[in-house]
Parts: sequence; structure tokens; C-alpha cells
Amino acid sequence: MTEAQSPARGPFVALKRHVRAVSVPGEAVFVWSDQDLTAVRGAGAETLLGLLDGSRTLPELLHDAAEAMPAEVACRVVRRLAEANLVGYRHDGPCPADPAGCSAERSAAEAYWDRAGLDGAVADGAVRGRAVAVIGVGAVDREAARAACRASGVRPVGEDDGADFALVLCEDYLMPGVREVAERLRAAGRPWLPASPFAAEPWTGPVFDPDGDGACWTCLAHRLREHRRGELSVRRALGLDRPGARPASSLPAVRAVGLHSAVLEASKWLAGLRTPEQRAVCVLDGLTLRIAQHPVSRRPQCPSCGDPTLVAERTRRPVVPVSRPKAEGSGSNDRALSAEQMLERHGHLIGPVTGIVTEVRPMAGLPEGLHAYDSGHNLALRGHSPETVRRVLRARSSGKGATAAEARASALCEAVERYCGTRQGDEATVTDTMAGLGAGAVHPNAYQLFHERQYADRARWNASHTPFHHVCAPFDPRRPTEWTPVWSLTAGVHRLLPTSTLYFDCAPGGSPDGLWADSNGNAAGSSTEDAVVQGFLELVERDAVALWWYNRLRRPGVDLDAFDAPWLTGLREALGRSGRRVWALDLTSDLGIPVVAAVSRSADAEVPDTVYGFGAHFDPRLALRRALTEMVQMLPPAAAGAAPPAPEQPQLLPDPGQSARTPASWPPYVRNDDLLADVDAVRGLVAAHGMELLVLDQTRPDVGIPVVKVIVPGLRHFYARFAPGRLYDVPVRLGLLNGPTVYEELNSVPLAL
Repeated sequence: MTEAQSPARGPFVALKRHVRAVSVPGEAVFVWSDQDLTAVRGAGAETLLGLLDGSRTLPELLHDAAEAMPAEVACRVVRRLAEANLVGYRHDGPCPADPAGCSAERSAAEAYWDRAGLDGAVADGAVRGRAVAVIGVGAVDREAARAACRASGVRPVGEDDGADFALVLCEDYLMPGVREVAERLRAAGRPWLPASPFAAEPWTGPVFDPDGDGACWTCLAHRLREHRRGELSVRRALGLDRPGARPASSLPAVRAVGLHSAVLEASKWLAGLRTPEQRAVCVLDGLTLRIAQHPVSRRPQCPSCGDPTLVAERTRRPVVPVSRPKAEGSGSNDRALSAEQMLERHGHLIGPVTGIVTEVRPMAGLPEGLHAYDSGHNLALRGHSPETVRRVLRARSSGKGATAAEARASALCEAVERYCGTRQGDEATVTDTMAGLGAGAVHPNAYQLFHERQYADRARWNASHTPFHHVCAPFDPRRPTEWTPVWSLTAGVHRLLPTSTLYFDCAPGGSPDGLWADSNGNAAGSSTEDAVVQGFLELVERDAVALWWYNRLRRPGVDLDAFDAPWLTGLREALGRSGRRVWALDLTSDLGIPVVAAVSRSADAEVPDTVYGFGAHFDPRLALRRALTEMVQMLPPAAAGAAPPAPEQPQLLPDPGQSARTPASWPPYVRNDDLLADVDAVRGLVAAHGMELLVLDQTRPDVGIPVVKVIVPGLRHFYARFAPGRLYDVPVRLGLLNGPTVYEELNSVPLAL
């Protein structure tokens, strides 16, 4: 066999190009990198390190070092150096001795790729002279981008010049033209990298690879648009089809860093480097030079790279609760996971660029030792003007808890609940009239519960009240509208309800049928089972609150001293230090589930600054805990003047003629260890009262936190809704009133919460 026919040798073992070895006789051989120093000691170390010049394969290296070091020892040393990224394989042998054959620039580049874990020569050869399509969208400096490419050894070309990688530069990631470019590149099967290097905070990435299993441009754009819904009303007013131009606030040096960062990321991809960071948007702070990475996750329901039928298919399936053990401890609030477990499992959903929730932060202005967290805008208020929203106490999503972890997890869940409950376009719907759908269709009056007189007076009422208490348009059963299937846990069949009453609508002008959704019964949980239970308990709570508030019922107080617990002692002491009084009322209705109202006001306030919160749970201790922590949650927005003080309401004070409630005032509570038992108890309770338990699964595949909307037609809202029914009947049935309150004598002050 001739030399030309002999098998190619290699790969060759060598010190990596970013490493230097220095021998100190009698001491050790010191291996230097730009990050660390490693000492190799022992007989034969100097000989072994001297042989790592890239001219030997591993068997040849062990053979030549055998006289100075046993093969098994040499193999162990080489392995440890390789694990430390100090030794690797080369495919081209040693660097030429002639400096002209291995320039300083190329040597530095090869050392860079070696440091990255690649074969430096192979990686440099894959990058140098490689064609990259440079595509600009909007007012970007294309020539500066081409110059940056050439400076890194990359050859910039046009989009149609056959390059197998593209660098897309834009003013803003949501510029309309970016979507069209993304569609073209995806259709061509070409990987590409978006970048916004000329912004005040340059953005780079992620790399979109049509042949990979990662996210696509549509996945990222969905998240970005969700965070910028607040701009839509301004853009509509200005007639803009793109994000509004921001004032220029950058320096040439920052723009250069942003541009070269984008070229670097393109070079990494061409070199064959694959890292998790390439699936993230990297944002450079031009003031501090800190870089924040925001991972971009693939949306399973994405219309471009996923299955857009997933959400609708999930909705059309029956909701089947299963056995689900409860987490230990009262702080879990009888859920499948504790607050700490929820944060550990789902904390990745929090992020200002690609998260479901932009941030979760402590609410300012709370007395020391109390906990409530803010998690962004309340999506239930979409479509209302900023001035209208400003007057709403709950204009933002937030969370409550006796500990910081509880409050943070609660805030995350409420924001996720609102996100999943917002119309996104892939929901299950059917368009028809109510008559055309037959007996399965449920008239919205059965659960929205507006009085006919409220419809007649809606224009005047809506002009003077906050969005939560607005009266929607009367429903026309003869007019075609969109309907969504909702599962009946009591009847075991699907019902159909108007879609606009189930999802917060983000379309300008709202839904064509004039209806809208509220958050009553919406709940996020650590499992579908606890979400169903929590959603139902919210309905029970609000039903009891409506009976109390609009009938001005005097209710017995709750003896807080009888509910001895460390968290309660700490809460009362914190409120006392801030000069506030606190008390509680028992609002339990005919449903028998404990419902508590917690009330607080300043001891010496000249202007009433009363705040309140509510809670319901099978366990009266947890009902009280929820009421008090929700009341704490209301302190900051009330102090900030988010809503004007309401006239004093006598029903906020305990009835002096009734004994204060203690834990023994309710039937003994026996805790179930399985959430399925609680679901079954709820189902039985609803059926026993002649009502129906409806559940809509609103879980989004890209979120992972179960979210449901629970509806029990007939149960009251605590919003001002005065249709006939329980509002008038239950207080009489419980002996709290001698006769039903007439419409004109209902409390005209809507509950502010």
C-alpha cells in the first residue's frame, strides 16, 4: 500500500490553543489557561506534557510516554486535563512552524474556538470566508453590519445570494417586516439570527433553526406582544402599524458592541457551537454592560411550529378529576404543591422579555412583616381606558399570603390565571344562535345575573361606575354568536356558553355580542383538582359577600383571639404598629362553607380608610387566613388612592347582638388528604342545592400551570348584579330578613375590591 493509499492518521492529541505549559524542574508542570492554573506533578509529567504538541494520536502518545510514565497513569492525566478543557483532539496536526502559515489573527481565533470546546482549526475554517445573508428591517445601518461581518472573517451577502445562514437586523423585534422575513427564511429551511443592535439596550438572538426542535419566530413574537398590550391603544390612536419610535439614547460604542455581539453569535453557529444560550434573547444593558438572557421556549400550540388545535381539543375533552394527594402544611392551602414547590417548578415563567409574567415584586407601602406581591397589569381590564382602569382598586394582578413565598406564588398564579383566561384565537368555538344549539346552550343571564332594570339603565350606570360593575348589553338569543363547550361535573355532559363570557377579549371594541368576561371563578392551581376547588370556593365566597353587602346584613364578628396561630399574632401586631385596627365577620351562607370578611381601618383616621378582604374554605381557619391576607393585599392600592373612599357601611361592623364566632361555631372540619375527595364534596354540595357545576379547562400548553374557570349558574357575583334569585331569597330562608329586600332598597354602593 502506498503512502497516498494509507489510512489518514488522527485525530491528534494536543494541549488546546488557549493553553500554555511551563515546567518548573523538581516542582511541577504548570498548565495555564486564561481562566485557571493546573499543576501536573509526578515522574514523567514534563515528558508527557512535552509530547502534547498535536503530532501524535492517543495510542502514539501513550507509547512514546511509556518510558517516563506508565500508560494507565498517562491516560488518567490526559483524561483529567481533557475534562478541564485543557487538552483536546486536533484534526490537522501541529501548527506550522512558519509564522506566516499560522498568523497571529488566525492563531487567536483558533484558540478562541478551542476554548469553546471545538477543534479550533476546523471551527475557524468553517467560519472564515463563509457567506452570511445580512437583512435589514427598518432604519438600520446595513453597511456597518457588513463591515462588522468582514472584520470577523465572515462574508456578507444579500438574502438571495445563496447563504445558508441569515443575520436579520431590525429597529424592533415587532417591526411588521420581521414577520415576513421569518416566514421566508422558515420556508427556505434557513437558520437565522435576529438582532436589534442599535437600540438603547441591544438585543441579540435567539437562533431560529427550522430543522431543530426549538422555538420559532411566532413563539417569540407571541410573548413579546403580550407584554406590550399597553401600547395598542396608543398605536391605534396614532394610526401606527408598528411599535412607536423611541427617543435615541445610545452611544456609538454601545451600538458597536451590540452589532459585533450579533456577528459573534452568527459566527458561533457557523463554527458548529451549540449552547442553551443560543435559544435565548440576550439583552445588553448599555449603562452597566450586564447581559441578561431570556430563554425562548417553544409553544406547543404555535400555529407555525406546533399544533394550533391543542387548546381547542383540550377544551372539548371531559374534565376528569383524579386522585391527587395534598401537600403538607396549612401554607399549602390544601393544594397539591406547597408555595415553595410551585415557585421552584414554575419560576421560569417570570421574565420581562419572554416570560408569561414580566415580574413578581413586593408591593410597596405594606407594614413591616406583612406580605403581598404585584405581578403586573390585570388582564381582566383589557379594553378599558387608562383613566377608567386607574379608578379600579384591583387594576393590577397581585398575590397574598401569610409568608413571602405564599404571596409570591399567589401573585404568579393570579397573573397566569389572567393570561390563560385571555382570548388568544385558538379557543374551541362554534357559531350559532341559542335556538340553533338546542338544550345544551346556557343563556348568559343564568350566571351573569343582571336585572332587566339594570339593562334599561346601563348607559347612565356605566358612565359613573368602574369596569367591574358595568352592565353588559342584553343578550339576543336570535343572533348568531360564538359559543364554547364547558364540562358539567354534575351532569357529565358538555354545555355551551357564549365565548365572550369565558375569555377576556383583547379585540378593539370588545366582543360583537356585547358581552364580556369577568374573573369570577377563574383559578390557577398546582393541579386541575385544586384549581377546580379554589375556583368553586371563590364562587362561594363572592356569593356570600353579595348576600351580605347588597342586603346590608349585620353579621356576627369572629373572635380572633380564639384562632391562635403565630402567623395571625404577627399580622395583628404588624397592623397595630402601623396604627390600624382589624376585625372579622362571619358571612357563611346556606351553603355551609365558612366564609369570612376581614376589615381594617386606621384607629385615628379623620377620613375613613376602610379596607377589607374575603376568604372561603372548608376549614374556618383557612377561611380566616385567606380573608386577612387578602385584606393586607388591599392596603397599598387603597393608600395610593386607587379608588375613592366609599361611604361608611354599617354592615362592616360586627352585630353587637350576636356572639362572636370561634372555630367551634362551625361544624367540625375533617381534612381530606386527597383533593379528589374535595372535588367530590363540591360536586355533591352543588347538586344538593339544585345547581350545576360547570368547568372550563383554560390551561395553555406553553404554561404548564393548570387553569380553570368554574361556573355555577345561580350563585351571585359580588359585583352589582341584581337579577331575581339567591340575592333576595337566601337571607329570608336563613332568617336574617323577614322578607326580600326590594330592588330599590338594595345597597346602591357597589363593593369596591
